[in-house]
Amino acid sequence: MPQASVIVVGNEKGGAGKSTIAIHTATALLHADARVAVLDLDLRQQSTAHFFANRLLWLDANKVAAPMPVAHSLSIGAPALAKAPEAEALARFEEAFAQASETADFVLIDTPGSDTAISRAAHGLADLIVTPMNDSFVDFDMLGVVDPVTLELKRHSLYSETVWNSRKARAVKDRKQIDWVVLRNRLAPTEARNRRRLDERVEALSRKVGFRIGPGLRDRVIYRELFPFGLTVADLSPTIRPVAMSLQHVAARQELRALMHALGLSGFSDGEQIAAE
Repeated sequence: MPQASVIVVGNEKGGAGKSTIAIHTATALLHADARVAVLDLDLRQQSTAHFFANRLLWLDANKVAAPMPVAHSLSIGAPALAKAPEAEALARFEEAFAQASETADFVLIDTPGSDTAISRAAHGLADLIVTPMNDSFVDFDMLGVVDPVTLELKRHSLYSETVWNSRKARAVKDRKQIDWVVLRNRLAPTEARNRRRLDERVEALSRKVGFRIGPGLRDRVIYRELFPFGLTVADLSPTIRPVAMSLQHVAARQELRALMHALGLSGFSDGEQIAAE
């Protein structure tokens, strides 16, 4: 039996857009008829889990259909598991992951913005690690450390080391290479010199620790508008239109296609569902 591909969305900083990337990647895969299992390891926030719970309720209330991920939970409630001993949390994760791998083409794992045992375990199982970062040196700090005087790259930081260790362990265990993509997420019209400085440091670090750089998703209103319904721009169609259509939606769909291409999933880009206005 072919083994499921494992996509881990992670970094150790909150607010970088991990859940936004996770839900858009998952829905794009779903609309390409892939079987997708989603595991939300952010046991306190549960943004991705809430998104798909809202999706089920909204679709049922509006009597319309859209693809849903394969249902898998961590056996006990997330808040309770967040307070459980580390060994129990790991055991629950391993059990849920094993079940998901048997029934899905892709297992997508959204991780918390902190270093936890189950987050490290998930990184070690990944085929693809996706790390969104906002367009600032604040977010870059979780990847690399720069000299405060010259802004020259000094070394990689703790999260880069976590991924590095996961890649080494996976290569030894399974002789497989973990692909790592850093997404420049929520790009803003920042001052040109600062943007250039950041670009140079990201590129230098990519050569040092071995990740690819790709485009993420901008901070668009449409992404926030659709979240409460459990929907993304991949879901919009003549029968699914919870908000008014605009040219922003077309641009957002193009961003999603570019994201999937950057992740090496261009064959799973979302279909043409936006009706012409």
